Amino acid sequence: QVQLVESGGGSVQAGGSLRLSCAASGYTSDRYGMGWFRQAPGKEREGVATINDVGSTDYADSVTGRFTISKDVAKNTLYLQMNSLKPEDTAMYFCAARSYPGMSLNGDRYKYWGQGTQVTVSS
Repeated sequence: QVQLVESGGGSVQAGGSLRLSCAASGYTSDRYGMGWFRQAPGKEREGVATINDVGSTDYADSVTGRFTISKDVAKNTLYLQMNSLKPEDTAMYFCAARSYPGMSLNGDRYKYWGQGTQVTVSS
């Protein structure tokens, strides 16, 4: 059974940084694509960052240059380093995993989801 457990969310002032982690069990991160998504109240889910089986990455335009997705295969853990945070980054952040090796910012292409971790950025 695949489980994804996020951690690292919290409250931070604008300009600050946070690192999110997603620990995967029952899943091999070096064989499949994974991603980070977010959803703010009243808004649609947004793909933030994605990484494929061999480590290639892609980002939403809104976070390019500020966020970095990475993975530690040995620890089976996905990360999202978030720098220069803005109030508009406030959302629930979710880790997701595919059953295919490619990357995607489309959440409909993901099979497994974590429960989410809240990120709040104050101005």
